[in-house]
Amino acid sequence: MYRIVFLIVSSLILFSCSKKEDNSIALPYYNEPNFTPIFLKNKAAIKRSIRHTIADFSFLNQDSILINQNVFKNKIHVANFIFTSCGSICPAMTKNLKIVSDSLQDNKDIVFLSYSVTPWIDNPSVLKKFKSNYGITNKNWHFLTGKKATIYSLARQSYFAEEDIGFSKDSSEFLHTEHFILVDKNKRIRGIYNGTLQLEMEQLIDDIITLKNDEK
Repeated sequence: MYRIVFLIVSSLILFSCSKKEDNSIALPYYNEPNFTPIFLKNKAAIKRSIRHTIADFSFLNQDSILINQNVFKNKIHVANFIFTSCGSICPAMTKNLKIVSDSLQDNKDIVFLSYSVTPWIDNPSVLKKFKSNYGITNKNWHFLTGKKATIYSLARQSYFAEEDIGFSKDSSEFLHTEHFILVDKNKRIRGIYNGTLQLEMEQLIDDIITLKNDEK
């Protein structure tokens, strides 16, 4: 009798847990620069409703290799915007993103992209020295440089790097943001994080793992 009761209770607990997992909320999607979250699980609804994706691009990395959107084809990536002469938020951002990179070093399908917002200064050799100075050895972390207008347009219109002012600033206005942007394998934005806060890096790592598991 006790065994039967135990089996019934155990079955109810397992059913409850599986039901809870089925109803778990995945990471949101973002279509607009004000980062209003959109929660969807149905594939048809996602395809119908989530229109915004990261645009194609082509920039040189720290090794003078031309890098384009194929670098993150079928891969999750994290993007941020820095400049090597920055003495305020960029050092903290780079150190914090290194925490994320080091934590996920065994995941070869995670890419990190750091775009320079002063590309007229940050040529490949400068970026290579910057990467080396921070002890970054991850081959999937690229520091990118190119035409200023192209980088700024990509930052504001594709990555929504300055949140709700993403479309309002002129390309000539200096771009300076602490945000890290998480993008899924289909080039859709799935998260935004304050790159100066180490605590948010823990959330970013968790979200990358969640996204990786969801996209299996």
